[in-house]
Amino acid sequence: MFLSVFDIFKIGVGPSSSHTMGPMLAAARFLSVLRQAGGCAPTGLRVTLYGSLAFTGKGHATDRAVILGLIGMRPETLNPDLADALVAEVHARGRLEVEGIGPLAFAPETDLVFDYGDPLPGHANGLVIDALNAAGERVLSETYYSVGGGFVVTAAELSEQQAGDPEGLGAEKENLGYPYPFGSAAEMLAMGARAGLSIAEMKRANETVAYGIGLDAALDRVLDAMDDCIDRGLSGTGILPGGLKVRRRAKAIHDALLAERGLNQVQPHAVNDWMSVYAMAVNEENAAGGRVVTSPTNGAAGVVPAVLRYYRDHCIGASRDGQRDILLVAAAIGGLIKHNASISGAEVGCQGEVGSASAMAAGGLCAALGGTNAQVENAAEIALEHHLGMTCDPAGGLVQVPCIERNALGAIKAVSSASLALRGDGQHFMPLDNCVRVMLETGRDMSLKYKETSTGGIAVNLPEC
Repeated sequence: MFLSVFDIFKIGVGPSSSHTMGPMLAAARFLSVLRQAGGCAPTGLRVTLYGSLAFTGKGHATDRAVILGLIGMRPETLNPDLADALVAEVHARGRLEVEGIGPLAFAPETDLVFDYGDPLPGHANGLVIDALNAAGERVLSETYYSVGGGFVVTAAELSEQQAGDPEGLGAEKENLGYPYPFGSAAEMLAMGARAGLSIAEMKRANETVAYGIGLDAALDRVLDAMDDCIDRGLSGTGILPGGLKVRRRAKAIHDALLAERGLNQVQPHAVNDWMSVYAMAVNEENAAGGRVVTSPTNGAAGVVPAVLRYYRDHCIGASRDGQRDILLVAAAIGGLIKHNASISGAEVGCQGEVGSASAMAAGGLCAALGGTNAQVENAAEIALEHHLGMTCDPAGGLVQVPCIERNALGAIKAVSSASLALRGDGQHFMPLDNCVRVMLETGRDMSLKYKETSTGGIAVNLPEC
């Protein structure tokens, strides 16, 4: 399938694209299937969460997300300020009022099951939704997998994808009319060389097939949503929800940075603090369940916006066109990683989330600063290579510790990687494709307890209090 820039950058809500947005979308999809089924006369629903969705579902608000999806809410249109009241109403009534179907019994305390046994065979993030008749018998069932970044597939769709063309996206994209159907970084570089086009230009040509003259306006909506998220995070105070009692820090750091402007005593490395605070602002908003943009996931949502703000406010010659190019190139790289490996922390660890985001941001910034295609590919590889092996071990299943600071460091690594690549000529030892393959292999070998189950690493080495 062709991954658009708007597949990689989706406007939604926190705290997790795979554990919040994905289950919400799966529940909404099941309602559509149920409406079309006819003749099964359901009177109730049951949802069972498996694998990482079960182990860290409470911390990621997966139960809340499922309920919202079952009442017809979608991440891109949900008002986060109204969500708690809607969920509380379902708990109080023990039933759902579903448009086009009627009332369905659903008591979250008993009908939303966390199965802590073996995960489903297709992916670490699995859920099964059953429609039940008056006797409690299953009349319709569907298995869904939330595969990262808000992408949701049924078990059948996942099987079809796994049985697809192992060589990549090329033939399928050509059939859909995309002029530059690269399915690997090597293909991307070869096509750019033949056409005499930059990666941003090729990606723009592909996106124009779908969006035409409205492409820039659509890109600007994503950029504005990222900026709005940073601004909200820079003004937020208090304690993040979830029980860890993590304080919001972005506003205090930002206020201190503003106060230091113009002083002769500011250290040169203070620019790292600016990048960090932009990323932390986004991820504090995400942890609070606010509106964010998957980049490519919610857990890694701060890296690309932070680098975009750094480019806009700190780089010489920054422009709106440059920001759009960052998005286009970042999406091209993120699409390659998603297709050839994974962006799911539950599948490959945080190397697939913050590592992918850092690679995307590095390539995008390198392009906006005038890098060649070879330098862009080099920048992305440097950033990804130096996240290899990073585990996903959130304390309490919350996207807070260590996730917020990991985004800050991911942004710093992205800028450093872009700068290092720009100092070279694009030639380097390890191709991006090989690095992506290593990330997938490392993720497959990684112990399950380090892949978003909160049963290893930082998650089980917390201070006693």
